[in-house]
Amino acid sequence: MNNRAVLLANLGSPDNADEASVRRYLDQFLMDPYVIQLPWVLRRLIVSLLVLPKRPKDSAEAYKSVWLKEGSPLVVFSDQLKQALQKEVDMPIGMAMRYGSPDIESELLKLAQQPGIEEILFIPLYPHFADSTITTSIEQAKTVIEKHQLNIKLNVIAPFYQQDDYITALVESAQPYLNESYDHLIFSYHGLPESHLTSLDKSGSHCLKMDNCCQIANPAHATCYRHQVMMTTQHFVEKAGLSQDKYSVAFQSRLGRAKWLDPNTEDRIRELAAAGAKNILVICPAFVTDCLETLEEIAIRGQEVFEQAGGNKLTLIPCMNQHPKWVETLANWCKQ
Repeated sequence: MNNRAVLLANLGSPDNADEASVRRYLDQFLMDPYVIQLPWVLRRLIVSLLVLPKRPKDSAEAYKSVWLKEGSPLVVFSDQLKQALQKEVDMPIGMAMRYGSPDIESELLKLAQQPGIEEILFIPLYPHFADSTITTSIEQAKTVIEKHQLNIKLNVIAPFYQQDDYITALVESAQPYLNESYDHLIFSYHGLPESHLTSLDKSGSHCLKMDNCCQIANPAHATCYRHQVMMTTQHFVEKAGLSQDKYSVAFQSRLGRAKWLDPNTEDRIRELAAAGAKNILVICPAFVTDCLETLEEIAIRGQEVFEQAGGNKLTLIPCMNQHPKWVETLANWCKQ
């Protein structure tokens, strides 16, 4: 009998696309000290006074524009991935959200209470390391295990940003779009405040201290989000056979006034339109599942920005979601 269960973890979503649900979700998300890395009092002031009075209304409208009849796209597609993976492996599979539901605690308990389970293979569905995604998910899982005194081993899959099977699945899922005619491909990664990177560089002298810091080998790369997204891009480009003038990297989803990673995706979209591009592709490899940040921020708002700047068609390359090659990749990791 297999003594292992698998828990997949994604970021999360409001339960509904109404203002009250979005407000609860944003409060939970933004009050996480791994997300806004400030003392509790400052974090509480920022969230309560600057974010929650206005942002829930705007975000609710954005969610409504992509909401499915079954619910949130992120939750629906994540559940479909879980079901597809369950067909490929002979072990219990759970799917949890760090924020919102189904939460890590309930899903972890459900798996741990099944007869014979001694190990949980925990797979945070983020290719690249960040405290605000991977660390917070792992710490939450550990907290649940300690709180309930669960006699199980937590085995965590490391960031898979340059694993060949992940890159292969990513390229294969994007290939139909790459086979069509286009002027330029933007790799749009979720942004992070620069302080999230520099705080993890224990030397204090490498990350973002020079233009080519991501190309110079350094221990900081083990937890450097920017280095890891650049490596994903490099491996993708090599496997897909893209020319250097055919693509660029940008970062989306800024929040607040802190200095975030550059260049900004919307700025890059405008630059391409100004340079005469009429038909561009955008891929978002920081996400393995389509969500608000891809379906609304890129496919809807990105298209509007591109048209207003003189472009014609912006096409979002969907995330891998439940693409067969991605399901096969996850199944192989589960069996290792």
